[in-house]
Amino acid sequence: MFLTRYLRMALVLGLLSAIGPFAIDMYLPALPAIGSSLGAEVGAVQFSLTAFFLSLGVGQLLYGPVSDMVGRKPPLYFGLGLFTLASIGCALATDIQTLVALRFLQGLGAAAGMAIPRAVVRDLHTGTEAARLMSLLMLVFSVSPILAPLAGSGVIALTGWRGVFWAVALASVAGLALVYGALQETRSEADRVESSLGSALRAYGLLLRDGHYLGLVGIGSTALAGFFVYLAGSPFVLINHYGLTPTQYSLAFSFNAIAFIGASQFTGLLGRRFGLVRLVKFAASASGLTMTLLLAYYLAGGDRLAVLIALYFVASGFMGLVIPTASVLALEKHGAIAGTASALMGTLQMLGGAAAMGIVSLFATGKPLPMVVGMAAGALVGVALTWITLSGDAQRHLAAGARG
Repeated sequence: MFLTRYLRMALVLGLLSAIGPFAIDMYLPALPAIGSSLGAEVGAVQFSLTAFFLSLGVGQLLYGPVSDMVGRKPPLYFGLGLFTLASIGCALATDIQTLVALRFLQGLGAAAGMAIPRAVVRDLHTGTEAARLMSLLMLVFSVSPILAPLAGSGVIALTGWRGVFWAVALASVAGLALVYGALQETRSEADRVESSLGSALRAYGLLLRDGHYLGLVGIGSTALAGFFVYLAGSPFVLINHYGLTPTQYSLAFSFNAIAFIGASQFTGLLGRRFGLVRLVKFAASASGLTMTLLLAYYLAGGDRLAVLIALYFVASGFMGLVIPTASVLALEKHGAIAGTASALMGTLQMLGGAAAMGIVSLFATGKPLPMVVGMAAGALVGVALTWITLSGDAQRHLAAGARG
C-alpha cells in the first residue's frame, strides 16, 4: 500500500511538473515553421523561448511563498488556469510580438507546476527517501523530452504549429483535474500560520546568505543552463545544418532524454551506497569531462552529428544524477520554508538558463560550435561550483544530513 501511494504521488507530481516543459519540448520542432509563418528572424523566434524561461523563473518567486502561506493546492489552480488561457492566446497569435508576450504569461502560469511539486516532496520526505521520490518524479517529468517533440512533430504535421498550443491547453485542463481529484494538501494549517509576506522576505534573505544552499542550487543551475542552450539551438542545428526532418529531430532529442531518465532512477540506490555528496561530485565532474571532449572535437574541425549525439547522451546521463540529487541537498536543511526554498531554486535555474540562451543566441549562426561552447561552459562552471561547495567540512556536514 505504501509503495502504491509512493508511486501515485510521484506520478501526480511528475505530471504537474511536466506541463511547463511539455510546452517547451513540444514547441521545439515548430520553431523554424513559426519563423516562416510569422515572418520572424531566428533570434526573434528564439526570444519567444527565452521569454517563457524568464517568466517561468520569476513566477516561482511568487508561488513558493504563497504556497507556504495558503497551502500547495490554491496556487496550482491559479497557475494552471493562467497557463490554459495564455496557451489559447498563443494559438491565435498573428505576429511574433504577441506570441512573445503570451509566452511570457504562459510561463508565469507554468511556474506553479515547477515550484510547488518540489516543496511537496520536502513536505513528505527528507534524505535518501526524498532523493528516491525526487528521482521518480524526474522519471515522469523527463518523459516530456521524449514524448513532447514526437507529439509536437505529429501535431504540426496534422494541424500546423498552432495546434501545439491547443494541445498544451488541453494538457493544462487535465492538470487542473489532477490537482482537484488526486493531490492531497501537504502543508498543514499549523505550518501556514507562521508564514506571511514578511516571513517570506526573511526566508529569501536567509537563503541568499546561505552559501551552501546557493552553491547547490548553482550546481543544478549550470547543468540546466547547458541543456537550455541545447534546447534553443538544437532545432536550427539539427534541422537546418544537419538536414534532419522535424520527426528525425524529435527522435534525436529523445535519445538524449532517455539517458537522463535512465540515470536519474539510480540516484536513490547510489546515494545510499556512496552518499549524496559523493555522487554529485563524481557525476558533475564526469559530465564536465564529457562536454570538454565534445568541445575539443568541434574546435578541431569535426562536424559529425553522431559524435554530438553520442557524447551528449553520456553527459545527459551524468546530469540525470546531478540535478535531482543537488535539489534534494539544497532543500535538506530548509523544510520549514520548503516552498520558498524550492521557488528560489527554480527561479535561479530558469534565469540562469534564460541568460545562457540569451548570450549564446547573440553568437548563433545555425552551426554547432556556438551551441557546443555554451553547453560546455555550463558543465565546466558546474564542476567548479561542485568542488567549491562540497569540499572539506561542508561535504561531511551535508553527507551526514543526507543519511539522516
